[in-house]
Amino acid sequence: MNILVFGATGGTGRHLVKQALDHGHTITAFVRKPEALPVGGERLRVVIGDATRDHLKVTEAVRGQDVVISTLGRRNSFKSHHLIERSMQAIVPAMQCERVQRLILVSAFGVGATHRDAPMVPRIMYRVLLKDIFADKRAAENLVASSNLDWTIVYPVLLTDGPMTGAYRVGERLELHGLPKISRADVAHFIHAEIGKCAFVRKVAVISY
Repeated sequence: MNILVFGATGGTGRHLVKQALDHGHTITAFVRKPEALPVGGERLRVVIGDATRDHLKVTEAVRGQDVVISTLGRRNSFKSHHLIERSMQAIVPAMQCERVQRLILVSAFGVGATHRDAPMVPRIMYRVLLKDIFADKRAAENLVASSNLDWTIVYPVLLTDGPMTGAYRVGERLELHGLPKISRADVAHFIHAEIGKCAFVRKVAVISY
């Protein structure tokens, strides 16, 4: 399967690229800094560009893909600079133009309707620290959800650098308490599984231990 990954050098993206390559897929990594990729090989194609600006490169990268995945994020910054919204403004039209239907977007638990299920402590954190980041993600989600693509929006809870366990819960809604966590490796594991299962097409997927 041909898979295009935006955010391939980020915490979740790096795990996803490695897991997908290990399972025999052909990966196109759309990155700004190719030296940050953890792996190489003949089944890894690298496109250097900025998803918010290089619209022609985005379209060229989308061409011929079976699945497009965005794990883009601002890492430790509290300022979004509208990264996710602007990237979706390029990615969604490119997919429509190239007739590539399957899109998986990694967002964050607490964005949009998932805020209603957030425990008290993270809910305060979302409101105080992540208001701008979450507004950007919500705007991007609106673009995706209003498209005709076969999208899945993934909502991981607090991300950690723990190992892949495969022992996590996924659902459109989950009962959560305290400060729920999930490793980036397990988020990547779910995304890779969803590529084949298509259990959450045009649905959201909350993931947590």
